[in-house]
Parts: sequence; C-alpha cells; structure tokens
Amino acid sequence: MFNAPRPAQRYVAPTSNGFASSYVDDNPLASSVYDDGLDPWSANPSPTPTPIPQAPASVFSAVIADATVPSIYHRAYNSADPEGTGDTSVNTLSRVLSTSSLPASTIDRIVNLVSSRPRVSKLEFFVALALVALAQAGKDVSIEQVAALSSRNTLPEPTLDLDRFQPTTSTIVPTVRRNSTLPPPRAPLPAYSDDPWNTNTRFNGLPTNTAFGAPSSGLANAAPSTLAGTGLPDQWWDKEESIKITVLGQQGFILNRYTVYEVNSNRREHPVVRRYSEFVMLWDVLVRRYPFRLFPSLPPKRVGADEQFIEQRRRGLARALNFVVNHPVIKEDGVLATFLSEPSFEAWRKQNAVSLEEESASKRVDRTEEMTIPSDLEEKIVVVRGKVVPLIEQWQRICILAERIIKRREAAAVRTPPALRRAFLPTHFTLPTLSPSSTTASIAESTVSSAPSMTGSLTQSFLGFVPAPEHPTHPDPQGDLARLTNTLRAVVEVNEVCWRGDDCELSNGVRQGLEQVAAHTQRHSEIAELRSRALQDSLLESLKAQRDLYLATRDLFIRHDRLSLDQVERLKKRIETNSVKLDGIRAAQKENWQEEAERLTAAIEKDQATIAAQLSRRIFIRACMWHELRVVLHNRENALLTKAVQGFARDEHEYAENVANNWMSLTEAVENMPFE
Repeated sequence: MFNAPRPAQRYVAPTSNGFASSYVDDNPLASSVYDDGLDPWSANPSPTPTPIPQAPASVFSAVIADATVPSIYHRAYNSADPEGTGDTSVNTLSRVLSTSSLPASTIDRIVNLVSSRPRVSKLEFFVALALVALAQAGKDVSIEQVAALSSRNTLPEPTLDLDRFQPTTSTIVPTVRRNSTLPPPRAPLPAYSDDPWNTNTRFNGLPTNTAFGAPSSGLANAAPSTLAGTGLPDQWWDKEESIKITVLGQQGFILNRYTVYEVNSNRREHPVVRRYSEFVMLWDVLVRRYPFRLFPSLPPKRVGADEQFIEQRRRGLARALNFVVNHPVIKEDGVLATFLSEPSFEAWRKQNAVSLEEESASKRVDRTEEMTIPSDLEEKIVVVRGKVVPLIEQWQRICILAERIIKRREAAAVRTPPALRRAFLPTHFTLPTLSPSSTTASIAESTVSSAPSMTGSLTQSFLGFVPAPEHPTHPDPQGDLARLTNTLRAVVEVNEVCWRGDDCELSNGVRQGLEQVAAHTQRHSEIAELRSRALQDSLLESLKAQRDLYLATRDLFIRHDRLSLDQVERLKKRIETNSVKLDGIRAAQKENWQEEAERLTAAIEKDQATIAAQLSRRIFIRACMWHELRVVLHNRENALLTKAVQGFARDEHEYAENVANNWMSLTEAVENMPFE
C-alpha cells in the first residue's frame, strides 16, 4: 500500500495559449525509469538483508547498546573516516590500532575478532577500540568482556597516539579531478520579494509572469539565434557546475522518519539541507514546465529503505541534479535556483505561488531560429529512436559489469553471501554473452552461466585485474592483504630473538626482509583501496550518467508523443462549420440575427487565436526537440564520454605505476636477504 505510486494530480494554472490547464498530468515518479528493471531500484519493499555470519552489525549494536562512547572513540574514527562514509577498511583500522603500541599479534587478533570482511562499520570500529583498551589493561580480550562493560556504561578508554596516524601513505588521490579554472561564481540571490526574479541580474530580460518562478530561459521572443557551433561555450565540459550530495541521517519519529540530504555546489557559498520530498516537488515543477526538454527522472521512494538503497538513491539524486544544473536551458530556472540557495525550501514554497505554466506559453521562436530547424527533423528523430533502446541495454550491462569488477577490486562483495548479493542487485545475474550479433531475444535467453566468463574477460581487458573465483568462502585480495600485513608483523615479533641465543645474521636478515614485505603489502592494500574508491566515485558514476542520458532521451520521446498533440485540425473544421452558419444567418437575416452572428464571429475569432497559439507551440516543440538532440544529447553523449575515458586511462596508468613502484621497491629491499 505504502509503495504504490502516487495518483496523478492535475495542476491547474492560468495559461495564455488557449488551454485551461497544464499539458502534463503525470506525477514525476509515476513512471520512474528505475521501476522497469534497469537499475537496482524497484517499487517493491526493500528485502530483508540476509544476516552475515561472524559478527553482523546487529550483534555489535547489542554489544555497545546505549553505553556512553568516550570521546577518544569518536576522534579515532573521524581520523579513519574523515569523509563520514560510515565505514572504513580493515587496513585503516589496523593502522589506527598500531598507534596503541600493542604487539602485532594482538592487533591481528582484535581485527579478526571484529570483522571478517574487507571493511568495518563504525560499531565494529568502536568494539575494536574497546578491545584495545582491555589489552592495554592486561584484561581478557573478548567481545563478551566489552558487552559486560557496556552494560555498566563503563567502556574503557584506549591509549592511542593519533598524531602518528596518517590517513594514507598512497600518492593516489581518491577523488574526481577538479577543474583548475572555473567561471566566476554567480551572484547570490537577492532578498525575496513578490517578484524577485525581476530584480535578479541573472534573470534580466525575461517575460514577466504573475505567478512566482516562471520559466526563465530558452528561446526568447524575437531573440536572434544563439545556436551556433555546438550551442555551448568553449570547453563547456570543464566549466560545469558540480553538485555533491551527502546523507546527513534520518529525522522524525518512527512512523514519520525521513532521510535528510546536504546539497553542496561548487558555485554557491552555502550548502542547503533537503529531504527527498523536496526533490520530488522540484522535479514536479520541472516536468510540467519543460516537458520537451531532456533531463533524467528521479530515483523512487521506498518504505523501509536499507542503507544500500539509500546510498544508491543518493548517487541517483546527485546525477539527476548535476544534469539539470548544467542543462543550457533548465539551469536558469527560478525554482531550481531557489532549491539550491534557499535555506528552507519547504517554508519558501508555502509563501510563494509557483507557476506550472508550460515553457511554450511565454516563449516564441523567431523566424531566424525557425529557419535553423532542419526539414528532415522527423527522420533524425526516427534514427535516434531506433538507437535508444539498444543503447540503454548495452550501457546498463556496462554499468553492471563495471560495478562488479570494482567491487571485486576492493574485495567488497567476495565474502558476502550470494543471497544477500541477489537481494541488493537483482538485475546483476541475467547477463548475456557480449557479442556483435547480440539481439534483444538473445538477451532474454541468456543464462547465469555466461556471467563468470564474460566478467573475467572484461576484467582482464578493462581493468587489468584477474578476479577471484565466485565463491563466498574464497579469500578476498584486499581484505586479506591487510590481514596478511598484521600476520607477518606477528611472525616478526615472535622471531625477534633467535633460538640459538647469539647474534644470528641469518635469522635477523630474514626477519628484516619479512618486515619489508609487511610494509609493502600494507602500501599495496592502501593503493588498491584508494583506487577502488576513486573508480566507484568517478568512472562508475560517469558510466551511469551515460546510461541515464539515454533513459532521459527515451522518456523525452514518450512525453513528446503524448503531449505534442493539439486541436488544430478539429478547430479548423469547427471554424469552417461556424463560417457556413454565419454566412447563412447573414443571408437570411431573420429576427435577432445580429446577436447570433456576433456570437459566431466571437467563437470563430477565439478558435483562430487558439489555432495561432497551437501552431506557434508546434514550432516551439520542434525547436525544443532539435535543440535537445543537437545541443544536449549529441554533445553530452560524446564529450563527457571522452572526458571519462581519458581520465580513466590517466588514472589507471598512474595506479599501475604506483603498484609497480611499490613492488620494485620491495624487490630492492629484499635483494640482500641472506641464504646462510
């Protein structure tokens, strides 16, 4: 019941084009592109995750319970997870614990007690710190002991030298490259008034509307053509506004809880806090104002959403918002600007009337602009229509495969039980074999058995990494590298004193060589972890943005087919009928014929005005479609893909060099290990 789509609502707004209401009657989520199996979102409730054996998060929730956590716990965790992602790697946990001066064997035991996976949650991290404190006090190091202390609200405080801890020793930066030169930030919005857009320099020269926040860009009345070349500024791909969305947490009571997001722009001074329903309100306005513009749908809502779904939705919201703020027309919309700048969007929309009038009602295409529309536009649209569905299928498979490979690369899914993976990624297990002759029918007939070989071949060619076998108990490379480092250091500690009792050069030389191996395995683990995170945040999001672009194109054609219809032919027939009646009345000149003639004349004039408005709308729709295909689709599907591929190649080259340099350094360090 709660997950059913909201019923479509008709928003009635005064228009100047002869119609009494909006052309768009759809809820922006009623036909979400993510409900058709193309993404790991669906209209079904979130599945209950299969509990992971060996210390799941619920166990540690019971261990910590409601005990007061000492401040040193939070300071240590903030050092390990400065970006607030909610978890950290086994490698980072090990390096934090190494600041406690405990033996490597004890640290290895603690790490293995709290987690068997490559990453540890915040609760697991806290339990590990409590175990460190117990070890430092010479007490029993066990989960039961931590639970007993927690029940008495006396969690012990470990002694850590956090000044020794460095977030990473890798030279690879796990963030998307930022542009060194950006256009100057736009002027902040002025104080709101009854019609603030007329006082804002960003919206000068726009048609005045009685309702607040009318569309504020596009093809203006009698404006000269601006569609020269690509229709976009030079090197526009390096000048785009960048929106970052982070999850702040949940608010509200049990039956009315909602997730809060922080929206931060690189061109706006202050971030704003938004909830999901406010994104829906914004999209509702944009869909109704710009039905013939190209922009993606929002990811849907889900009752009882788990962390996996919330993270997927956060990324989907970020991609959608980044698209509209960089759309050459929609980016100047008044409500969009308010959404990105007004501290309380909910309060603002209650105080201001928002126009839902379609873009074509207040804008016209001049003769010069009309002449730029090619006569074969319909043929071009047919060509694009034929490509969209196959492109969506292929890009979706690319996204799925890339995500699998990245997950294996950071060893985040290897130990996860298969049932849990199926719950989170329902579309990831029906992949066909890639071949030039693939068809839609072959896609439907493909089996799960084709996935491993395809994944393996793509892994080796795409990322240069040989994946581990698909088995839930197979050891993962990255998580075990961190554990291998701890174990090697424990071996070194045990063999610190030679059994011969004298100074043994052979024993000491081998021990020093093992120390070098431990140091270099730790460094390799750090390099792999950072590169995996960078791939997740840059390459994978770029691939999904490409897929979203074709999904948005498909939806644009659907809206065009449904909303571009008009009543011109019917009105022409009615005018002909009324004209014949009028001629007959004038010829007969019966009693009170003047009143009837005036009524028919007024009806004919009204229909003629409506026809003129609808013919103008036809031209405007054609101009919109040509603009979206030529300026938005053509440029974004090519230029942004070029940027992503070039960035991927550069970063992979840098990553490979770092890995090679690390092992070359180890080769030099162990060259003189003794044999006798």
